[in-house]
Amino acid sequence: MPGLWMGGHEFRGRSGRLEPAVVRDEFDVVQSLLRLPGHGPGPGVEHRVWPIPDGPLDGTQLAGVIRLAHAADEALDAGCRVLVRCRHGYNRSGLVVAHALVRRGDTADQAIQLIRARRSAWALHNELFVEYLRTGLATVRLLEELAE
Repeated sequence: MPGLWMGGHEFRGRSGRLEPAVVRDEFDVVQSLLRLPGHGPGPGVEHRVWPIPDGPLDGTQLAGVIRLAHAADEALDAGCRVLVRCRHGYNRSGLVVAHALVRRGDTADQAIQLIRARRSAWALHNELFVEYLRTGLATVRLLEELAE
């Protein structure tokens, strides 16, 4: 999807060690699913932070994921460059990006395939998140809230 990126706060550099991925002004909107000090973005960049675990999500956390995907869609429609990031850029960011793609007309499986083809075969290896996407985040959220 032109204008939409997913990534992490860290990456494995040429040395094999984890290195920080610092965002400055490369994007208009940055959505972070965890906050690590010193990773940006720079001043003037819209930054939305919604910390979630790489595991089961409650209704409030799912609502935040849905809101982030909606905000990403709106920013894309406005011509913005959007980065969705988590620790390494595979699962949590994949959940938001995939839901944004579903909102834009892809099926869950099409969105998952696209993310794995463009980001990494390891992307969305959290099977729970894949099931969330296939079920539909709004449905999963409703079921979570009913169970509480």
